[in-house]
Amino acid sequence: MKGKEVIIGVTGGIAAYKAAELVRLLVKDDILVKVAMTKSATKFVTPLTFEALSGERVIHDMFGQEGTVIDHIHWGQESDLIIIAPATANFIGKMAHGIGDDFLSTCVLAATAKTLVCPSMNTRMFENPAVQENLSLLKRRGFIIMEPGQGALACGTEGPGRLPEPDEILEQAKRLLSDQDLSGLKILVTAGPTTEPIDPVRYISNRSSGKMGYALAKAAARRGAEVILVSGPTCLNPPPGLGFCPVITAEDMRRSVFENRPGCDIIIKAAAVSDYRPRDCAVQKIKKGAESISLELVKNPDILAELGSTIEGSPSVLVGFAAETENLIANAEKKLKAKSLDMIVANDVSRKDAGFETDTNMVKFIYRDGHIDDSPLMTKDKVADLVLDRAKALREAVLEG
Repeated sequence: MKGKEVIIGVTGGIAAYKAAELVRLLVKDDILVKVAMTKSATKFVTPLTFEALSGERVIHDMFGQEGTVIDHIHWGQESDLIIIAPATANFIGKMAHGIGDDFLSTCVLAATAKTLVCPSMNTRMFENPAVQENLSLLKRRGFIIMEPGQGALACGTEGPGRLPEPDEILEQAKRLLSDQDLSGLKILVTAGPTTEPIDPVRYISNRSSGKMGYALAKAAARRGAEVILVSGPTCLNPPPGLGFCPVITAEDMRRSVFENRPGCDIIIKAAAVSDYRPRDCAVQKIKKGAESISLELVKNPDILAELGSTIEGSPSVLVGFAAETENLIANAEKKLKAKSLDMIVANDVSRKDAGFETDTNMVKFIYRDGHIDDSPLMTKDKVADLVLDRAKALREAVLEG
């Protein structure tokens, strides 16, 4: 996202405080952020707050601040995206009817950048036919409207009208800022662990957090792909805007993968599927008693191998992951060949800064022809884009024959 420029337009609603977190998240992603505020917005959050977070001057007065006379023209034509958050009913009405009576409203009128509108208001106001008609009018004119969240509002009522959470707005913004180079492709991603029950309260599993798989799914959707995410149990929120299929056991994951496989151009198996499961699951909780107990384990289905054996000769690209603690290259190459993969992403999970439960990873890309690419330590989000770049290239090579 480095080099992108975004304008945050803050209007006078109680949710204006959330815009501060949105600015922080955008800046964290190396995006240049400029903030414009309405006069009412300054009653909720001071301009100084946004200046400190963005490192840029904040404009809140069309004529009372130095250098703002034609900035309302330049800002909206030189930026990549405008985000109105929160967007009040009043400001939505101004946008819909071409009213420009302050810096932000005139900036929107003169803008050539994409504009993302994030409504936030009382439920009855949001449902008012006039507001709904104004939003429909903006949609027809090409504005992107983000649906508000539902729940308890500051006014004491419940229903639609909550400003979407900053991380949700960030993800939508990143999609609008990203090249849509995966548009037209269907991509299936698996993520997280599987859990295999011992009794109604216990299970065996592994340490997979699902972070890598979720990063892959988000990045693919951001770049325009139709994405299906099949996920074992994690603590992560399902990314918006994609097909989400929650599963528990390896058998569940296998069933969901093959149900969603038809039409997939790329399949990325980032899940850590349990190799074994208890042969029998006790109907009731096993009570503590004997000094030791034994569990008889049986093999789970090898989903990746089954995919590899049935995908041969098709234009689909199959990518696997190898989480190893020793002999990284040798073990990954063995898995690549045994499961007929086009590429395997290998990482040493014994490292403290890579693998399970971390936000960073350092991987090696190994291909069918034996070629190996290294990557430095980087965030899982950046690794996800590298994986997708390589999978896309493999797909194009297959189509070229």
